[in-house]
Amino acid sequence: MSLLLPLALARDAFVRAAQPRDPRRAVARACAALLPLALAACLSTPIPDQTPPLPAQWRNAPADAAAAPAAAPDPRGWWRAFADPRLDALVEQALAANLDAAQARARLRSARLLHEHAGDPLKPELRARTSNPIDPDASASFFVMGLDAVWEMGFFGRSEALERGARSELDSAAAQLRQAQISVAAETAREWVALRDARERERLLDGIRAARAEQLRVQQVRADLRLAARDSVEAPRAALAQAEAALGEPRQRVVAAEQALAVLLGRAEPDPDWRAGGARPALAAAAIERAPADLLRTRPDIAQAQAAVLRAAADLGLARADQYPRLAFGTSIQWSVNVTAHRRTETEGIGVSGPIIDVPLFDWGLRRARAHAKGAELEAAALAYRKTVLAAVAETESALSALEQQRLREDADRRAFYALARSAQMQQVRRGLGLGGDAELAASRIERDQAALELNAARSDRAQAYIALYKALGAAPEQRLGLGEDTAGATAANQAATAPRTARAAGARR
Repeated sequence: MSLLLPLALARDAFVRAAQPRDPRRAVARACAALLPLALAACLSTPIPDQTPPLPAQWRNAPADAAAAPAAAPDPRGWWRAFADPRLDALVEQALAANLDAAQARARLRSARLLHEHAGDPLKPELRARTSNPIDPDASASFFVMGLDAVWEMGFFGRSEALERGARSELDSAAAQLRQAQISVAAETAREWVALRDARERERLLDGIRAARAEQLRVQQVRADLRLAARDSVEAPRAALAQAEAALGEPRQRVVAAEQALAVLLGRAEPDPDWRAGGARPALAAAAIERAPADLLRTRPDIAQAQAAVLRAAADLGLARADQYPRLAFGTSIQWSVNVTAHRRTETEGIGVSGPIIDVPLFDWGLRRARAHAKGAELEAAALAYRKTVLAAVAETESALSALEQQRLREDADRRAFYALARSAQMQQVRRGLGLGGDAELAASRIERDQAALELNAARSDRAQAYIALYKALGAAPEQRLGLGEDTAGATAANQAATAPRTARAAGARR
């Protein structure tokens, strides 16, 4: 009954105002009658603020100035830190031709069109109808034409809830587009780095295979000269077979990376030029300028969680509005003519207009339960938003730590490689002076190439860690896609995801 109080107050005030003695008092009473309805019409569903406190700086960011120089990559073009023009071109092509990104753009256009008409259910509706009724005694037949107009008022928060629902779909679609852009750029860079890494591994393993073959040749000569046992060639022969078998892994990785790049670029087959030689991508040390709070603006999963909160608030607003009477103004006009009369007759018409009030009575308890249920869902969505933010911060911290550890590993492997390379060079000099043989030279070259393999793996892992970091940071190249309105929608969604709206009432979750 408390939900019907505004209407009851309005009814009593209108009854008292129907017999006024003073015109000014009648106006005052009429305004008092409309005041409860106006207050009820302004009902709004507040959104709880579940933004967790975020650190001002990253805990695992490199503190060494040599490891983190002042110049940081542009988040909209972070892959340019590899200084590889071929990679730059591949990323641009993938962003323009990728099918997942194209699907996300189409969904964003769909959501934008629906958002533009979010308030249409509350606009006046006009319907025309015709019918051909017959009298029950079959004595006459009529042709009836009518016009019906209904205008529902978006009172009790219904209008705001409809707009929020459409806005949540738009924000979610924009976040999906941003997620597609981030994934396309990251996966393209990852597969290109893997391709170049596999090609380098194949080259180094082929060098090891050649050195193993030289060891077998030398040992075979020693055995033929009876300077070594005949079975002494079996170990070098097995080592050569293992070196030849090791070549299969990088060759298969090359094929897999090429096929993955073709799919990312929306092509049926890889480009033969991808196998062309060239310097492998070299990653320079770079600083990280973004603070943890920037994740609220850039991470698409956080934007999607915020859209889910907005969607839950819209559902709660509609459930609350359903507890109150639905108010509308309707008009109906109808004309009829007797089509069975054999003489000219005049067309009869009638019209009616007035308010339409749909009052919940016996199912009000169910509607109230639905509102409480939607309130619990809003609370759950807000908690899910909080968890998403914390998980994003944790993922970025882990990515920062992984990048730093890979940098240290690469430095150590580089020192080991340089030491073994100098040793192999000195062995070459000793051989030229007649102080060493081919077997010792081949062994030193194998050690050098194995160290080069470790260094190559460390460089590749550091590059992959760098890619994972900028993916965790939510760095998207949306401004380079030429999307026009799609980019504007994504930007609006990111701004909306900066932080949840603050609760404006204590009963936000009731």
